[in-house]
Amino acid sequence: MGVRAWIEGWPAVRQIAGRDPLGRGAAAKSDRSRMLRARTEDADRMVRSVCPYCAVGCGQQVYVSGERVVQIEGDPDSPVSRGRLCPKGAASHQLVTASDRQTAVRYRRPHGTEWEDLDLDTAMDMIADRVIETRRRTWEDTDENGRVLRRTLGFASLGGATLDNEENYLMKKLYTALGAVEIENQARI
Repeated sequence: MGVRAWIEGWPAVRQIAGRDPLGRGAAAKSDRSRMLRARTEDADRMVRSVCPYCAVGCGQQVYVSGERVVQIEGDPDSPVSRGRLCPKGAASHQLVTASDRQTAVRYRRPHGTEWEDLDLDTAMDMIADRVIETRRRTWEDTDENGRVLRRTLGFASLGGATLDNEENYLMKKLYTALGAVEIENQARI
């Protein structure tokens, strides 16, 4: 390839010399970019979903090929986001497919130095046992003046912005029923 052909291959030169002065068509394409195809073209199906990052509820189109997620894009039919996603929502493909994503319950014993995998039932039983024991140990029926309290200060709840109204409602009901006083949501902080 001569120097002239090499220089004429530059996108800026093609843009100025060609019929694409704004550089949005042929001037912006290279031989490699002409061969590229969208990941959505190879998808077996598209499933509509909602972004998991916050309570806004932006619509997503999840493209699946061979039962694996190949691309996640904004859903243009969503009345909430109209096809747009914030940077976190646009990166949610990585949340699903990252090789270092945790898919097991990880537990490190008190004073331990190593993590171990637990099955979900074991982990849920451990949490339930600790909640029951903490509630039993820290329960206050009355104060020193005999006023009825019926509470525990042994645990609290801090909800996140990814929870919707219904989930927050259920969390509030659960922790109130357990006698917790400190119940807050990060969305108010």
